[in-house]
Amino acid sequence: MQPSAPPARRLPALEPTVVLRHGEPEFSDQFGARDVWVFESAGVYHLHYDAAGEDGWLAALATSADGVEWTKHGPVLELGEPGEPDSASASYGTTYFDGEQFHLFYLGTPNVTDDYLKTPSFPYRTLKAVADGPRGPWRKQPAVVPFEVVAGSWYSETASPGAIVAQDNEYVMLFSAACTDADGQIWRTLGVARSTDLNTSWTVDPEPLLPITEQIENSSLYFDEPSGRWLLFTNHIAVDPDAAPVPPQNSQEYTDAIWMYWSTDPTKFDPADKAVVVDAESSGWSPKVIGLPSVLRIGDRLAIYFDGSTTDDIGHGHRDVGLAWLDLPIVLP
Repeated sequence: MQPSAPPARRLPALEPTVVLRHGEPEFSDQFGARDVWVFESAGVYHLHYDAAGEDGWLAALATSADGVEWTKHGPVLELGEPGEPDSASASYGTTYFDGEQFHLFYLGTPNVTDDYLKTPSFPYRTLKAVADGPRGPWRKQPAVVPFEVVAGSWYSETASPGAIVAQDNEYVMLFSAACTDADGQIWRTLGVARSTDLNTSWTVDPEPLLPITEQIENSSLYFDEPSGRWLLFTNHIAVDPDAAPVPPQNSQEYTDAIWMYWSTDPTKFDPADKAVVVDAESSGWSPKVIGLPSVLRIGDRLAIYFDGSTTDDIGHGHRDVGLAWLDLPIVLP
């Protein structure tokens, strides 16, 4: 089995720049700021990002009036107690507002690397919290288990959170999935989980959203109303055979690009319908690493947030948050 070919089409995002830098111990991000999720509430933009500090990776908050200048507020989650599924990392969190409460689906794991960076290690689980406002405080809900990794399946290593939309009287989440084959190769894709209640378990569709050979992870969705299309943004995983192996899998894998897929149905995408929107060629400030995307309409443009590094180091630390733009309406390449 070989990874799928990269997209032949390109739709390069514009004006890439850094909008949030790591390195401030008072906000627990001295070792990195990455893995972003952006949403708007009452005219204020909220950015969740993984702050890598002394305690490990924690979901942190920054806010902005314009989506460009950000004010940090520090972690919004804390580590669980020993033995709990988020005892080593309570990080990457996607949100959904149901009209009354804010729901946070976040990544938890009891395993991290034994070094200063404390990079989260498999398994990645989806855990749940709730709040009355967009800034929290978030109340963890340990009794709510959205879904679990399943041994022997295409989501045996990872079943971590993703974008959520309401469709046909149910909620749909495009979650990150990963499995390891007999040769130790990790294969990644997205899966579809469904629920009619955000405070209970979800049902996972039997087949992944896209083939595991796509080697993609994480999801952000935008509905392009003029065309009636759903645009799916996700990061691709590549291999650099010349790089030193990177923990926790001690592989030479790294996030190299953001791909955009399109479809009229957010639960069905064709692997042929995709384009590169951000990569090292178009990112400007990040010469190699292009990480997890989050998209949001701001004015007449679509903002694409992602993490990267000002160096060509493919390691997981010392990332910053960048921003690039696509003009609306989007014209497919």
